[in-house]
Amino acid sequence: MRHPVIRPSWLARNAEPALEPELPIVDAHHHLWDRADDAYLLDDFLADASGGHAIRASVFIECRTSFRSGGDPLFQPVGEVEFVAAAARQAARRPEGCRVADGIVGFAELCAGAAIRPVLEAQIEAGAGRFRGVRHIAAWHPDPGARGSVATPPPMLYLEPAFREGFAQLAPLGLSFDAWMYHTQLAELRDLADAFPDTPIVLNHVGGAVGIGPYAQRRRHVFAAWSAAIRELSHCPNLHIKLGGLGMRLFGFDFHEGAEPPDSRRLAEAWRPYVETCVEAFGPGRCMFESNFPVDKASCGYTALWNAFKRITAGWPAEDRAGLFHDNAARFYRLGDLG
Repeated sequence: MRHPVIRPSWLARNAEPALEPELPIVDAHHHLWDRADDAYLLDDFLADASGGHAIRASVFIECRTSFRSGGDPLFQPVGEVEFVAAAARQAARRPEGCRVADGIVGFAELCAGAAIRPVLEAQIEAGAGRFRGVRHIAAWHPDPGARGSVATPPPMLYLEPAFREGFAQLAPLGLSFDAWMYHTQLAELRDLADAFPDTPIVLNHVGGAVGIGPYAQRRRHVFAAWSAAIRELSHCPNLHIKLGGLGMRLFGFDFHEGAEPPDSRRLAEAWRPYVETCVEAFGPGRCMFESNFPVDKASCGYTALWNAFKRITAGWPAEDRAGLFHDNAARFYRLGDLG
C-alpha cells in the first residue's frame, strides 16, 4: 500500500490566504524523508510552511528514513535521528524563524525488550537535545482493504510481553510514546496506558477511524464505535491525542480524487465532528493539532489545512485555542521557550 501521489499543480489551484496569521502554531507531527523517488526534505517543509501561518516550531515523527546501513539492526534507526538532527541544525541557521524538528520522535524496535535501552541512549545522544520519544506503529487489520498505513506490524503488538519490556525503558529515560493504530484496536492502547501510567502517550491521527474497504459505506457506524473508544481512552490521564491526519486515504474522504483541491471550508465541514469529539472527550489541554505532512499533502495544501483547524475552533476560548495550536505540543514534547 502506498499513499496517494502529491500533485503540486492541482494543489496550486487553491491559493487561499492564511487566516489569523498571528496565531502561534507548533506543528506536532510531520515527516522528512530522503527517498530516491519521493524526497521531502527541509526546504520542502519550509516551502509548505511559508504560506502565512505563524509556524513557530515543529515535531518530526519517524518514517523509517536514512537508517544506518549495516551493523547491528537494532542501532540502524539511530541514523534517522542523526539525519533529522542535522536538518534541525540547518534550519536553526535560517532566517525563517521556524524551529523545524525542535522535537524528534524516532523508531526503536521495542520488541527487543530491555536490550533496546542502549539504542534509546544512542538516539538521545544523536538528537543533541532534541530527541523526545519513540513511535512504534501498531496499525493492523485482518482485512487488507481496511489498511491505510504503509506499516505492516503484527496483530496485538501493544499487548506483547516483549514489546512491553521494551516500552518500560521509555519513562526512566524521560521519553514519551507516539501510538498509531486503527479505531478497531483502541482497547489495546487503553490496556497499555493503564499498565504504564507514568509514560506520556499521544495517540496519532484522532485514533484512525477507518473509512475504506469494508467500512467505506458504514461511516455512521464507525463514528459511533470510534467515538465510544475515544471517550474510554480519555479516562487515562497519561494519554493525549493529535488532531489531524484526516487527509489520509484511510479516513475515506477522497479529497485526493477531486478535480479541484478542497478549500478550508470543505475540510472544516468534514473534519469538525472528529476534532470536536476528541476535544470534548480529552479536554482542550490534552489535544494538539498536526499537519501530518507530506502524507496529507496528497489531499490538501498546508495553508488550507491550518485554515480548516482555525475555522473549526473559531469562537472557542482564546486559552483553549492557544493550547490546541501551540502550548500543548510544546509542553508534551518539552520544546522549551518558543518566544
